[in-house]
Amino acid sequence: MRAAEKVIITTAVTGSVHVPSQSPYLPLSAEQVADAALEAVEAGSAVVHLHARQPDGRPTFEPEVFERIVGRITARTDAVINITTGGSPAMTMEQRLAAAVRLRPELASMNMGSMNFVYSGMADRVTDWKHDWERPHVLTSYARPFINTFETIEHSLRTLGESGTRFEYECYDIGHLYSLAHFVERGLAKPPLLIQGVFGVLGGIGADHENLDHMVRIADKLFGDEYSFSAFAAGRDQMPFATHSALLGGHVRVGLEDSLWLGRGRLAESNAQQVRKIRSLVEAADRQIATPADARAMLALRGVTDTDRSTVS
Repeated sequence: MRAAEKVIITTAVTGSVHVPSQSPYLPLSAEQVADAALEAVEAGSAVVHLHARQPDGRPTFEPEVFERIVGRITARTDAVINITTGGSPAMTMEQRLAAAVRLRPELASMNMGSMNFVYSGMADRVTDWKHDWERPHVLTSYARPFINTFETIEHSLRTLGESGTRFEYECYDIGHLYSLAHFVERGLAKPPLLIQGVFGVLGGIGADHENLDHMVRIADKLFGDEYSFSAFAAGRDQMPFATHSALLGGHVRVGLEDSLWLGRGRLAESNAQQVRKIRSLVEAADRQIATPADARAMLALRGVTDTDRSTVS
C-alpha cells in the first residue's frame, strides 16, 4: 500500500440504502444533497461520493438530477466528484452508468463483484413509514442480489475510462481483490489504484478489525505499492474502521450513506458532523488531512477541465 502522507476524507452523502423514515437528516432533493456535500467539503472532505434521489427519497439514476447536484457543488468548490455506478440493485447497468457517462467525472465507483447486499433488517427498526415505496425497497434486498458481472465491469471500465474517469474500486470481500487483479493484469484497471474496503454489509465481509488487516495484507500481495487503501464499515462500526484505516496509512470514508449515526443512540444531523468527527480522530493520530489538490495528485486524477464544467453549466 502507498502509505499516504495525508489522509483523504471521502463523504458518501446519501446513498440508496437508507430511507427517509430512518432519519429526518438524510439529504433527499438535489439541492439538499449538493448543500450537504458542500458542508462536508468545508469541514475537510476532499472527495464527495454522490448518489441521487427524487424529492421523496426514492433512488434515481436520472442524469438531469445528478447535473443539478454536481453543478451546485462545482460552482462553489474544487472538491473531487465521485459519481456512483452502483446506483441501486433495482437499476439496470445502463441506468447505473447514465450519470457518469453524461458527466464524465474525475472519479467513479466500481463494484468488483456480484453479491448478496442485504439491508432488509432495517425494516424491523422502523415503526412509522413516511412513503409507500420505502418498506418494499428495504425488504426486496433479501431476495434480490446486487449484480456486477465481469462483463459489466469490463464494459464500465472501458466506457468511462475513455473519458479519463478513474475509479474507486469497492471491494466487499477478499475475492473482489482477486477480481480487481484480473482486470489489472488485462490492462483495464490501471494503477495507481484506489481500493475501498467495505465492511459490515450483510452478504460481504464482516466488520471485524482482523478482516481489515487481512484485506490490506492480500492487497499488498497482489498490488504492492501500486494502490492506495481506504476503508469504511456500515452502521455503528463506521468511525472505528475509518480510524483503523488511517492508522494503517490509508484513507477514510464517512457519510450518511454508510451510517446515520454520530455515536451510540445519537443520529448525525449532517454529513459534516461525521467529517468533523473523523477529522478530529485523524488529526489526534498526528495525520494531516488532504485537500482536493492533494487527492488529485495521490490518485492521479485529471483535474477539472473547462469541458467538465460545461457539461453541468
